[in-house]
Amino acid sequence: MSTVLSVRAVVKRYGELEALRGISFDAEAGEVVAVVGPNGAGKTTLLSIIAGTQRPSEGSVTGPAPAAGAGSAVGWAPQQPALYAKLSVAENLRLFARLERVADPEQAVGRMLAQSGLSERADERLDRLSGGNRQRVNVAIGLIADPPVLALDEPSASLDPGQRERLWEFICGLAKKGTSVVFSSHNVGEAQRYAGRVIVLDEGDLLFDGTPQALMRETGQGESADFERAFVAFLAERGRR
Repeated sequence: MSTVLSVRAVVKRYGELEALRGISFDAEAGEVVAVVGPNGAGKTTLLSIIAGTQRPSEGSVTGPAPAAGAGSAVGWAPQQPALYAKLSVAENLRLFARLERVADPEQAVGRMLAQSGLSERADERLDRLSGGNRQRVNVAIGLIADPPVLALDEPSASLDPGQRERLWEFICGLAKKGTSVVFSSHNVGEAQRYAGRVIVLDEGDLLFDGTPQALMRETGQGESADFERAFVAFLAERGRR
């Protein structure tokens, strides 16, 4: 495995508020990394810096070079997608392929329709899709330039269990093909189920970086214990909650 993303001593300040304090970690090709923490922990800030939509106040984020003819090396799927409701699925993908300066937009659109399982809905308008399918379009747009790293902010928020399952099948399929996925979630059960590593943030500090099983062991619970309970206990032991 090779390192495709390196975050080093990242600090983010908004005036006197320090949203992130010296965050460092690496992500490998094909690795799924979950960023979890309470509200205000800095999860969205960190993901947006990784995606390049914000700049850190200090520190650096080093990713792979963009693919030939593409615009971004890190795909970005924010929690509130900037999709066009009156355009079809294919038209949305085509628009973002051109914005990303993809060398062959039509080939990229066809690839993402097939990869996301949305080929049969290519001509449907976004405002007629279910929430789960809209979120799949959101992720597909993040992947339109075939980036080696994908950053997802709360990808399954507001989805029902069936929609979440289909979305995660899609995301995990990407990781098996070598895409590095870094996602944030309030659903810590998703971190246990889908991520090989968990990064715990609270009030801008990185408190833990390791496997879900290691976090449970650190709180004195067995690896088959309830992960959410272990997560809450972990924060409590550090005087965070």
